[in-house]
Amino acid sequence: MGLAVFTLACALRCAAQEPTATPNPSPSAYSAQTLGELKKLQQAALTSDYAYRQVAHLSNNIGPRLTGSAQAQKAVEYVATELKALGLEVQLEKVTVQHWVRGEETAALVEYPGMAEKTTQKIILTALGGSVATPATGLIAEVIVVRNFDELQSLGREKVAGKIVLFDYHFDKLMAAQGHGGEAYGQAVKYRSDAPSAAAKLGAVAALVRSVGGAEYRLPHTGQTDYAKDVPKIPAAAVTAEDADLVAFLAPEGPVRMRLLLTPQQLPDAVSYNVIGDLKGTEHPEQVVIVSGHLDSWDLGTGAIDDGAGVAVSMQAANLMQQLHLRPKRTLRVIAWMNEENGTAGGKTYARENEKEIANHFAAMETDGGAGHPLGINFGSKPEARALLEPVARILQDSGAGILNFSEHAGADIDPLTKQGVPGFSPIQDNRTYFHYHHTAADTLDKIVPHELAENAAVVAVTAYALANLEQPLPR
Repeated sequence: MGLAVFTLACALRCAAQEPTATPNPSPSAYSAQTLGELKKLQQAALTSDYAYRQVAHLSNNIGPRLTGSAQAQKAVEYVATELKALGLEVQLEKVTVQHWVRGEETAALVEYPGMAEKTTQKIILTALGGSVATPATGLIAEVIVVRNFDELQSLGREKVAGKIVLFDYHFDKLMAAQGHGGEAYGQAVKYRSDAPSAAAKLGAVAALVRSVGGAEYRLPHTGQTDYAKDVPKIPAAAVTAEDADLVAFLAPEGPVRMRLLLTPQQLPDAVSYNVIGDLKGTEHPEQVVIVSGHLDSWDLGTGAIDDGAGVAVSMQAANLMQQLHLRPKRTLRVIAWMNEENGTAGGKTYARENEKEIANHFAAMETDGGAGHPLGINFGSKPEARALLEPVARILQDSGAGILNFSEHAGADIDPLTKQGVPGFSPIQDNRTYFHYHHTAADTLDKIVPHELAENAAVVAVTAYALANLEQPLPR
């Protein structure tokens, strides 16, 4: 998942400040027929299991879909076939992607204060995406613990060189529990991306980060790291919160040494695809409204909430319009993006290939925040677009999703489009428990509540159809 996760508390606060249940300031934004069709879409979405069946197949039948893998290719073929079955015009857009393979990953404390003779303590960890390997036989080094980048710098090269550095920065669980999961993630994730190079600059031989996540079930959370170009690449992994606590407890008492083995491989770049399906518009077929999610996932779990759910509700939008014989005035474009997790090559490729058609991209919507109960719509058009969206919000209020929240960031894959002025949209989702499972082996189908997934499908379908039938341009 990219950073398109928005907070419950912020959304509720925005709703309290600017209620949507006001007289419609723009009665000409939608025809009476369109408003009636939006209600039909909502009701149909809430009673359909199509989206759930799609995410079930992606996560259970196909499984983990790391970029470059056989499962990722199988998912491309499956979604393309399903969209063709819905009657959409389907194309596969070639994307060159990196192909990183995890390999073996083990760690143990081999020396620490108070240890019993001839014993070790196992450490649960997982390599960060893009990590280089340790030597084939592993490495053994002393572990030093720092809480943040400033503390690392204060140690200097003399105390860091030759060591394994553990960054023990805590994900703010209280902040997440208050509905600010996105903010808590944003604060902690910079250690996952930047810590390995920060440690390498001072001569460290490996870097560990406390898992970026909210539940302490001894689950390591993976995710991409970002090596700086001007420093050596060192092995990088995320340790569980419990094991970070363990090492942080032992280190002040005396030397702690760890044996670390990581065997990931960076294989040659591979060819993959964005899956694109068009339901052509009846009046302005050249204008495009995108609904999307990313098809790739990390390899620890089965990618149900990140982001099979987003792909499934996007497919559902087209399915419902076809089932109800509703034809949008603008073209509805369903996109299953490839490579959001470790490169965002899919979104970048699409923006580059469609550079001359940016003006005809009316709006872009992405769902990449799980499948929790939706509360409304994030919109990235100008704030004055609120008036055009209020009739839509009033319809969505029937399923508890009537909040409108202005947000400049609607999704990682559509970010290259929104930076060029295309208005961006995403569902506001309850993410209080999302980061319990994010990027872990526990991202599996059971984490999805079918009714809540249907509620998300309703938000996506209603919003997409409203945008496709809007009687006037969106402000850019």
